Amino acid sequence: MMPMNPDDVARYLKDHPEFFERYAEQMAEIYVPHPHGGRAIPLSERQMLALREKNKLLEEKLRELIGFGEENDAIGEKMHRLSLALMAAPDLASALYVLAFNLREDFGVPHVAMRVWGVERDSLDLPELAPVSADVRALAEGLTQGHCGGHIPPELLAWFGEAGAHLRSFALVPLRYGRTLGLLVLASEDSRRFYPEMGTVYLGRLGELAGAAVARFNACS
Repeated sequence: MMPMNPDDVARYLKDHPEFFERYAEQMAEIYVPHPHGGRAIPLSERQMLALREKNKLLEEKLRELIGFGEENDAIGEKMHRLSLALMAAPDLASALYVLAFNLREDFGVPHVAMRVWGVERDSLDLPELAPVSADVRALAEGLTQGHCGGHIPPELLAWFGEAGAHLRSFALVPLRYGRTLGLLVLASEDSRRFYPEMGTVYLGRLGELAGAAVARFNACS
C-alpha cells in the first residue's frame, strides 16, 4: 500500500469531518510548530492563533473600508458646497473665481489654472479667457474624465507663471457640458499628490459641474 501524501490527508479530513469527533483525545495530543517559531503548541492552540490572525486581517480591512467611506463622504460634502457656490454665482467671472477659490481653500489644491473657450468674451478681461492653441483644445477633447501625472505640455505649465518651475504633479480636467468648453489644471509641488494610478471619478464629476457652470453664461451652442 502506497503511503498517503499530504494532499490525500487533507482531502480525507475535509471529506470526513466526523474524524475529529471520533479521535478528539488523539487530536489534543498533536503538537505543531508555533507559527512564529520557537516551541511546539497543541493543534487546538494553533487553530486559535490562525483564527486570531484572520480576525486581525478582517479588522484591518474593515478599518480601511471605513476610511475610504469617510473620505468619500468628505469629498461629497465638498462637491456639494462647490455646487451651491457655483449655482449662486451671478456671472462668469464670479463662477470662475468661486471654482478656483473652493479648489484651493476647501479641497486643498495648492495651484489652480484654467482656460475657457466657446464663450462670448464681450468686455471681460479674464486670464481664463485667454486664447489657447489647437493642441490644447485637442488635448482637452481627448480626455475622458481626467488625467493625472508628473508632466504637462509647456503651454499648460506657463499658465502657472513662475510657480510652474516648482510643480511636480498635475491633474487635467476637461470642462464639459454637451461639448468641451475648457480645461482645468490642478497642480502641486508634491509629486505624490496627483499620481497616474489615482482614481479620476471625482475629477470627471468636477469637470461636468464646472462645465455646466460655464455654460450658463453665453456659451455658444
